[in-house]
Amino acid sequence: MSELINDFNNYRARMNEVILAKDNLVLKRFWSLDNQAYSDGALNVKTKEMLGLVASMVLRCDDCIKYHLGKCKEVGATTEEIYEVFAIANLVGGSIVIPHTRRAAEFWEELLAQGA
Repeated sequence: MSELINDFNNYRARMNEVILAKDNLVLKRFWSLDNQAYSDGALNVKTKEMLGLVASMVLRCDDCIKYHLGKCKEVGATTEEIYEVFAIANLVGGSIVIPHTRRAAEFWEELLAQGA
């Protein structure tokens, strides 16, 4: 796995353990709700992950962008679909989203190269 992907995944997992070990009920419930929201429903998981990606880009959260890109790859999103998401995010978010699009494109290329 590439260093970029590995570093992100390891940091996220490590810090999630630290946070969840504090046994805060509100945080546990929030993360559970987040998990449930991305389950199949009227919208399938792939669509929900792409929605999460576009929202993360507009909100300019690089960690969230990486997370949703990884999930999009897991559920079979294509490069063409990802770049349509990038286009919508830039249209909605404006030019301030461009640097996040660059980093997202870099992470997507790493995911493709690793077959992750």
